[in-house]
Amino acid sequence: MPRLLLSLAMFVLSNVALAQSLSLPPLASKSWLLLDVAANQLIASQGAQDRIEPASLTKLMTAYVVFEALRDRKLTLDQQVPVSTRAWKTSGSRMFIDLKKPVTVDELLHGMIIQSGNDAAVALAEVVAGTEDGFAELMNSEAKRIGLTGSHFVNASGLPDPQHYSTAFDLAVIASAIIREFPDRYGLYSIKEYRYNGITQPNRNRLLWLDPAVDGLKTGHTDSAGYCLIASAKRTDRRMLAVVLNAPSNAVRTQEAQLLLNFGFQMFDTIRVQEKDKPVSTLTLWKGKSPTVTAGVAQDVVVAIPRGSNDKLTADLTSQQPLVAPIARGQRLGTLKVSYEGKVVGEYPVIAREEVPVAGLAGRMWDTIRLWMK
Repeated sequence: MPRLLLSLAMFVLSNVALAQSLSLPPLASKSWLLLDVAANQLIASQGAQDRIEPASLTKLMTAYVVFEALRDRKLTLDQQVPVSTRAWKTSGSRMFIDLKKPVTVDELLHGMIIQSGNDAAVALAEVVAGTEDGFAELMNSEAKRIGLTGSHFVNASGLPDPQHYSTAFDLAVIASAIIREFPDRYGLYSIKEYRYNGITQPNRNRLLWLDPAVDGLKTGHTDSAGYCLIASAKRTDRRMLAVVLNAPSNAVRTQEAQLLLNFGFQMFDTIRVQEKDKPVSTLTLWKGKSPTVTAGVAQDVVVAIPRGSNDKLTADLTSQQPLVAPIARGQRLGTLKVSYEGKVVGEYPVIAREEVPVAGLAGRMWDTIRLWMK
């Protein structure tokens, strides 16, 4: 996850300029960004590092911590959760949990994600950490671990507090982490309505009805935060993520998120520069049982560039020299630098695709002489 943050930071300046040159219209939202998820790359942004009130977008971080607890088997979906008075009395949007009726973790997740229930968020925080304050400590610990630098959380719901804040950049990192790390849970964000306790409430993300490619993620609103939306869409094998914060209305946040998603799909290509299952190069190796070692990448190298400009993209391998055995499988051997119009836009570790043990005594002595004569 920290690698994602570095990649985003690396691309932000170059691609914002590219987006502006491609005539992205001005937006009314105070802070916004567009991310190509596969490339981990910001295509365009405004005020992405500005501190903002995240409102119910906070529930992305809440969900991330709960999903971790489920993955680590600290919780189960069918686990019964007693409803506390604190959770029941939580103000704002609600799923209407009942003091007299235990609710399951699965129901609470549906209520928090689809209905944006503040009461559900508090109940989940309490079942994970005992108290909401204790859960907020977990949120901040995880935020630091995954590389967030502009966020601090004091509650699970997003109710306003001077010490509760985030940035568009950090929220994009959280949303991307959910998409990547919890694909089995991500489907919750595409559900259009949920019924609990006899009350049916719709998902507030209007793009779920307007664009069939949109499958998440979350809305937020308070008087001070304005109208906020994080929306993600997948078309063919490409995924874009739009973050829109402090828009003047529900209609504007929907329109501007849609505009950003369309802009990304229509004006940019997602290019797979190098596949993880294919070698990048065969490198000369000294003092090994083999005179060479095959180098590759740990994961696909993907970048986003303006449509039709593939000829401006280059990739260059720089390797450690000399390479001397033994070499372990997965050992870093060098760096693949990807450039657009001559400017480096990404650096990716190159690793050994196989193990190479040292050669016998004669082979080592011969290579020692050869290295000395170089």
